[in-house]
Amino acid sequence: MSATSGAATATDRLLEREDALEALNRALADAASGTGRLMLVRGEAGAGKTALVRHFCVEHLGRARILWGACDPLDTPRPLGPFSDIAQMVGGELEEVVDEGAIPYRVATALIKELRAEAPTIVALEDLHWADEATLDVVKLIARRVDAMPAVVITTYRDDGLDSAHPLRTALGAFPTGRASGRLEVPALSPDAVASLAEPHRVDPGELYRITSGNAFFVTEVLAAGTTEIPETVRDAVLARAASLSLAARRVLEAVAMVPPEADLPLLEALVGSPDQALDECLVSGMLTARNGSVVFRHELARLAVEDSLPTNRRLTLHRDALTALRALPPGARDLSRLAHHAEAAQDLDAVLEFAPLAAARAASMGAHREAAGQYARAIRFSAPLPASRRAELLAKYAHECYLTDRIEEAIDALKAAADSYRELGNPLREGDTLCALSNILWCPGRGEEARRVGHDAVTILETLPPGPELVGAYRNLSFLHLTADDFGAAHAWGERALELANRLGRPEFLLPGLVAVGRLEFMTGSDAGREKLERARDLAQELGLEDWVGEAFLALAWATVLRRTYALAGEFIDGGIDWCHEHGLHLTRLYLLALRARIQREQGAWGDAAESAALVLGERCVSTLPRTSALVTLALVRARRGDPGADPLLAEAQALAAPTRELVRIAPVAAARAEAAWLSGRPETVREATGAALELALERGVHSVVGELLVWRRRAGIEEAVAVRVPRVYELELAGEAEGAAEWWAATGCPYEAALALAHSDDEADLRSALETLRSLGASPAASIVVRRLRELGVLGISRGPRATTRGNPAELTNRELEVLHLVSEGLRNVEIARRLFLSPRTVGHHVSAILRKLGVATRGEAAAAARRLDLLEDR
Repeated sequence: MSATSGAATATDRLLEREDALEALNRALADAASGTGRLMLVRGEAGAGKTALVRHFCVEHLGRARILWGACDPLDTPRPLGPFSDIAQMVGGELEEVVDEGAIPYRVATALIKELRAEAPTIVALEDLHWADEATLDVVKLIARRVDAMPAVVITTYRDDGLDSAHPLRTALGAFPTGRASGRLEVPALSPDAVASLAEPHRVDPGELYRITSGNAFFVTEVLAAGTTEIPETVRDAVLARAASLSLAARRVLEAVAMVPPEADLPLLEALVGSPDQALDECLVSGMLTARNGSVVFRHELARLAVEDSLPTNRRLTLHRDALTALRALPPGARDLSRLAHHAEAAQDLDAVLEFAPLAAARAASMGAHREAAGQYARAIRFSAPLPASRRAELLAKYAHECYLTDRIEEAIDALKAAADSYRELGNPLREGDTLCALSNILWCPGRGEEARRVGHDAVTILETLPPGPELVGAYRNLSFLHLTADDFGAAHAWGERALELANRLGRPEFLLPGLVAVGRLEFMTGSDAGREKLERARDLAQELGLEDWVGEAFLALAWATVLRRTYALAGEFIDGGIDWCHEHGLHLTRLYLLALRARIQREQGAWGDAAESAALVLGERCVSTLPRTSALVTLALVRARRGDPGADPLLAEAQALAAPTRELVRIAPVAAARAEAAWLSGRPETVREATGAALELALERGVHSVVGELLVWRRRAGIEEAVAVRVPRVYELELAGEAEGAAEWWAATGCPYEAALALAHSDDEADLRSALETLRSLGASPAASIVVRRLRELGVLGISRGPRATTRGNPAELTNRELEVLHLVSEGLRNVEIARRLFLSPRTVGHHVSAILRKLGVATRGEAAAAARRLDLLEDR
């Protein structure tokens, strides 16, 4: 830590930070050679994170471009705060997209282009624990590509008080691991370091360490105060230091403390008059530092200490003066988040209602939905004098932002209140439309029966009015809700009503709900006419610029093809949909698609890839429980099939989410997974309980595919039962004991594990050996052990122990699917040929090839083949 101030200079002395500086220097050297790094610097408040990064930046002035941005310490910070700082430094396209309020993907794209234009660059993002949602999204996007740009991106954040629900905690789990990123901790100073800093001062170093616990900021504040007595708290140390300044300088400190994150000179003049001499005194003292034409406290702890020391009337006066000064700026120069902050603190009701909704709308447009919800909540707190219609509008907008940020109960309560307001106002159109939105949100956490009831209420109200797009949406909503309740007849009828009404209304955008509703159901049930409707909806939505509907169409196409097990086509729709969602900020749709990707990877035996995709879903918040349930099932099955620990807790969570819903789309996969996990772990007696409720519900609703799958698992567990229901052919074959026929069906479909399990119950030695070979190649040791026991029960001798240790070791840590692709690459196949062979899309194969080259550290396919032979990665495949 510097013995002087936080405004680092080249002569500052940092103690016990040599290892961290060396790690940052290595990262910069990598960046200079074209391989960027993300460095995550953590520590408690006052540990010296900023001093470390500033010292590093100063050391490299002139040798690297330095871009610095900081997050705002506000309850609802300005969206993209640090990137706004950086955009002002570099100008160009980045400044344009930030100023226009672009979504995170466009901001990240512009920043990446900027970073690739000049090498090397140091990007410092300070105080990420205060980051808004859009900022975190941009950082995540940059982190995924940082190794392909000549930049080192350094983030600092506090790790004290960062609970598991904190948005940054979720983001940290999404950052890359391995060489692409590094994590540095800035620890407290040791007693020796504290003694070294205290040596020129008249203080007891032992007592100084006892009181400060080696917190670098606390230590330097005590020493800078210049007293022989050691204050007991950071606040006391800061105020003791401030007390040594003149009254005018203290007034400047007070003003800067009340206008975070920074005060420019015009604002400061509005608060305290001409501050020149007093400001110089604050800067010389080290309590304030200059940054980009403004002044800021050297540390947020110091700002908070000064702010907390002010009496209420002084705070109120400063907030009112700040509000007056900031609202006098031209509209394009106003910081709406800051205006809303000062409006509330100044208790100016009219200003809150003017600026909070504007700040919310801007935050929402930039993908900062958490901050948008906070601004709408601020407006609602002051909304008592508003007309009921305006308050209802705020409630509906607040509900939408809560929905997007996984605050489901707040969203439901707000929509119910909005619907009540519209009912009291006698506005049936808005009441019905609001109930439709409420119905949609109720389904997400699994409250399907309530969702359908509210959805029907919405239709009843809207049908009393002249038909319009609201009724089209309500019909489409009921179609979806009945589809998820396995009432396909009702789902089709409501979808057709949506499509017929849209055609009568004659507006192309009104067609989208009906096309998606009817197309999804038709395509799921085997009609290619459904695919045509969905692709028409996707293309039409793209022409009209309706980005959400493009995502909806991609999801419907993907969902149908996954259910039909047309994996190559499913892969194309999933990849295309994920790319679209990335580019347009469609977070929830992207999570659904990732869950589907994990499912098809699992079903095709690419378990490493499936686990990675499932982990991406589980690492992010999601208002709907369906993607999480699906991802839990996938990850649990991967663990169970490999014989890894930890499957049961995942299945218990999935069961808790699915069981209350009475929806087979959630319940059936969990039941089948619990049955499989029980069978693999030698607990077949529990399969009856695991599958009973789901089987009863499937029989009641006539969902024969679910009936067939569950009956097969019960038969594998030794439960013999006669059920007079026609089930899909593949299940019928296995239930009839025709293992070879079932295995052929699964193999032709592209499901090697299922094919092996079908053969695992044969009495034929050749079938069992074939199953054993497949299971071992997949790494399915529990199922392989079951087959080995079955062979031994049949008296078979000479059973091999499986693949060689060198093959199992896999020093390059390639996934099973990557090993399959590498084998075909080594045979000289092109991506299109590999895609046909493995039932994948060419784009997915391209992703695998890129990952293989990266993991093997080679540049070409030929070099990858050579490395594979050298590492014995092609053995026994």
